[in-house]
Amino acid sequence: MHKEYLMGNEAIAIGALAAGVKFVAGYPGTPSTEVLETIAKRNPGNVYVEWSVNEKAAMEAAAGAAYSGARALVTMKQVGLNVAADPLMSLEYIGVKGGMVVMVADDPGPISSQTEQDTRTFGMFSKVPVFDPSSVSEAFEMMKEAFDFSEKWGTPVFFRTTTRVNHGYESMDIPDNDEFEKHEAEGFIKDASRFVIFPKLSLKNHALIEKRNADLTGVFSKYPRNFVLSASEGTLKRKGIATHGINYTYVTDVFEGASHPDILKVSTPFPFPEELAADFLRDKDEVLCVEELDPVIERALISVCGKYGLSVRIRGKLTGDVAPSGENSVDSVADALAAFTGDDSLRCKSPELKDMPELPVRPPVLCAGCPHRASFYAVKQAMKGEKTFYGGDIGCYTLGNAQPLDMCDTCLCMGAGINIAQGIWRVEKDTKCFAFVGDSTFFASGITGVVNAYYNQADLTLVVLDNSTTAMTGHQPHPGSGRTAMGQVVDKVSIEAVLKAIGLTFVETVDPLDLSLAIDTVKRAQQESGVKAIIFRSPCIAIQKPVGRSCVDPEACIGCKKCINELGCPAMVLEGSKAKISTATCTGCMLCAKVCPVGAIKKED
Repeated sequence: MHKEYLMGNEAIAIGALAAGVKFVAGYPGTPSTEVLETIAKRNPGNVYVEWSVNEKAAMEAAAGAAYSGARALVTMKQVGLNVAADPLMSLEYIGVKGGMVVMVADDPGPISSQTEQDTRTFGMFSKVPVFDPSSVSEAFEMMKEAFDFSEKWGTPVFFRTTTRVNHGYESMDIPDNDEFEKHEAEGFIKDASRFVIFPKLSLKNHALIEKRNADLTGVFSKYPRNFVLSASEGTLKRKGIATHGINYTYVTDVFEGASHPDILKVSTPFPFPEELAADFLRDKDEVLCVEELDPVIERALISVCGKYGLSVRIRGKLTGDVAPSGENSVDSVADALAAFTGDDSLRCKSPELKDMPELPVRPPVLCAGCPHRASFYAVKQAMKGEKTFYGGDIGCYTLGNAQPLDMCDTCLCMGAGINIAQGIWRVEKDTKCFAFVGDSTFFASGITGVVNAYYNQADLTLVVLDNSTTAMTGHQPHPGSGRTAMGQVVDKVSIEAVLKAIGLTFVETVDPLDLSLAIDTVKRAQQESGVKAIIFRSPCIAIQKPVGRSCVDPEACIGCKKCINELGCPAMVLEGSKAKISTATCTGCMLCAKVCPVGAIKKED
């Protein structure tokens, strides 16, 4: 045993290793990404780790490992759970042999996601038990308990975290590698009556799942991480607080040194520990539920009141006492608790901070030197005067929506832009439709859209923005990068070969920083009918740094601001009436030099 200062995701990863995990698969997505990366980095040598092409593939591969008796972990963020939902819903009916934990990182805010989905609600929908840690150290400890529970009950389980647990830090004791548990896999034993899902099996197992989950309400009522922190003063005995996850930490922080009512901590929101909750409610007049995203605890307590005949007023999101959406904070929780208890001293301890002006907003932009800027600009220049649609997707290139590029008309979910472009073209045949997708996203969910477009004879241009990495989530490898999460060097999957195998005849690869050639390629693509593909290939500047910088000759610059107004590069600034390039951020891509009408921008070593 030794002490380390760990990020939450690192603690979760080490918790899985300490629990004897043997198979780990996932797809990168903030705030979950570092879990799989940490396991790959700290792999004791007996754990298989992979970045799967998407969450569905990860879920299915992990299910196979769990069928064989190995302990398996799947990692993803909340929107990735949508992709994995198809196999998961059936897997719950089939069950597992080895422990299987599905770690889903929710993103209240949202800070870096399309939605504020709550995996606790998904747990109820899918009938999969949910573990909900409240701190970094509890996440580490709870991971082993989740594996033990999964194995004992033969079911996958959710390990639901949120950004503040994933990215929080804590100093804690962790076991050495030789202290990790050992769990040998028995191997897959053929049994069609168990592993082949037919309606008869589903009907039988559905009934068993409902009975199991009803039993688990009692089991979880005795689970030590579900408990009541007793009131510190009798005057507050008729009130109660019910909370979970990081919000439990917020609540206890607010009450530090102050009187507090009974606090119910819910670590397993589904199946809900209703016996514990009923005992908590019996001497209460009213209870405030402090939770993020959905009113899961609030609705559960209302149900318990009805089932047990308790007359308690349950307050929270449904009553307007807690914000119905967004991320909670210590300050927002303090305000809610102050209003509920009538103790104004609980409010923000530094009231002068509330009088501070808001911080300036720094909108996200493409990095200086990002090849995607050149790709967008080439398409924009080639299509001047045409009626166009630009379908966006999930990744760095979503930032192409910002002015002055304005090259992302829609963004829904991974891979959707290709299919949305087809729908728009079917309605507006005079529109030149483009679908932008990244190289990682192409493998994750873009291929099906291209097959659909080709098969159904759509007319659109697919633009693959290939920067040779999964940039937005931290440069994880993918099938086109030539290496795996285990560090193996493997044959790259060729995007060109995939597209040609589908049947596309116009498939051209261009360096977008060769602006004139890039523009010409886009124009030629428009002369063709059907599905055309342009692969703009240039490495992300974070993984391949260019040599040298660009500079503006102030004598030659005429102050037209074309370089600034058309590209929006963060390295370009205005100094007086002349353009200037920041040497701190410029990468020397020279796109600005190709835009300058008077040749005032040069390369310097």
